[in-house]
Amino acid sequence: MSSIIHGAGAATALSTFNPVDSKKLTNLSVRSQRYIVAGSEASKKKSFGSALTVRHSQKLIPNAVATKEADTSTSTGHELLLFEALQEGLEEEMDRDANVCVMGEDVGHYGGSYKVTKGLADKFGDLRVLDTPICENAFTGMAIGAAMTGLRPVIEGMNMGFLLLAFNQISNNCGMLHYTSGGQFTIPVVIRGPGGVGRQLGAEHSQRLESYFQSIPGIQMVACSTPYNAKGLMKAAIRSENPVILFEHVLLYNLKEKIPDEDYICNLEEAEMVRPGEHITILTYSRMRYHVMQAAKTLVNKGYDPEVIDIRSLKPFDLHTIGNSVKKTHRVLIVEECMRTGGIGASLTAAINENFHDYLDAPVMCLSSQDVPTPYAGTLEEWTVVQPAQIVTAVEQLCQ
Repeated sequence: MSSIIHGAGAATALSTFNPVDSKKLTNLSVRSQRYIVAGSEASKKKSFGSALTVRHSQKLIPNAVATKEADTSTSTGHELLLFEALQEGLEEEMDRDANVCVMGEDVGHYGGSYKVTKGLADKFGDLRVLDTPICENAFTGMAIGAAMTGLRPVIEGMNMGFLLLAFNQISNNCGMLHYTSGGQFTIPVVIRGPGGVGRQLGAEHSQRLESYFQSIPGIQMVACSTPYNAKGLMKAAIRSENPVILFEHVLLYNLKEKIPDEDYICNLEEAEMVRPGEHITILTYSRMRYHVMQAAKTLVNKGYDPEVIDIRSLKPFDLHTIGNSVKKTHRVLIVEECMRTGGIGASLTAAINENFHDYLDAPVMCLSSQDVPTPYAGTLEEWTVVQPAQIVTAVEQLCQ
């Protein structure tokens, strides 16, 4: 490994990643299409008055505007499963930058526990795709040290629950070294792997660790939910100067979607407008996006018009997109798979109450997993996670 580590140059400050061409930005207006929210300096000059109905004169947070997501329904593009999209994004970045390397258990010739690194060892060699012993604390620390010398390591946790063994390295070193070194080092590390409640994987392999890592200063967190944003977030995370944790859900790896042939990246700090609506804002991420959209079909048949936002950026929150939606609908439902106590939903509820309390016509409601170890039995496992019927009931209560 030492043969590919080179000396560190002058340290650079952390920078916000902004890949969006401002010339392509448009306001949110057409309800029949999908949108993502894209940051741009041009947004500071744009007015949302004509696009969103608000009852107060307070200015909106000028961090982002809405722009159409790349149209993946056209004849151009290629279909990939989500794990293949992650692999393609990782391979493209390794081709682009020789400093990008991968390390973790079985990431080499085996191809990773969910085949995200399949074929990479054959193409790039054993030094850039490094198989490690079962020692998460050690190889995470090694990756952080490699990042300090100029490499861009991608750490795969065979299961996100195993990364609890590396919590000291992630917290005290990965998140804080840029600050504690007085800006002498940046830590461009990506930590990724499968997590979430699967199909009878048992309590220890069904962890949702978003709540564990959200309080660590200096760490960014994103969660992918489609092949399109999985590839885009992977590429953006690798290029970022900040340490980024990319959460992947074990039940989403086989989702298929057509993605563009041309190169693209997603902004790490922006939410995605999945479905514009008028009556209530539903905030969600990862697997729960699909439970929410299933519930949305029932709600539309009942006469409700929910606005669904995939927050994607778990830290920091895209309060611009969320705030615009709250000021339009005045009601908020948060749906997450994370635990209720101290989860992402709890932090999001606090942020909404602190910033947009005057715009709420009802208390923020949060549907979360129960605070219990995930049972092995399939019927019990299902009861611990939010189901579409619960989402429908919650919306009906909030919209009374």
